[in-house]
Amino acid sequence: MPPKARLALTWIVIGFLVYAVVKSPDKSAGVIKGIWDVIAMAFASIGTFFQTLIS
Repeated sequence: MPPKARLALTWIVIGFLVYAVVKSPDKSAGVIKGIWDVIAMAFASIGTFFQTLIS
């Protein structure tokens, strides 16, 4: 991807994120919480997997 196109796409994504947070902060917080829960569950599952391998 050309550098200028990448820069433009980055600014568009940042602009959309700022707009989404300003327009509906409650929904944005819910989305972030959901993403965090998925990431936390993934790490917990990986930890459980390796714990099972060790025992």
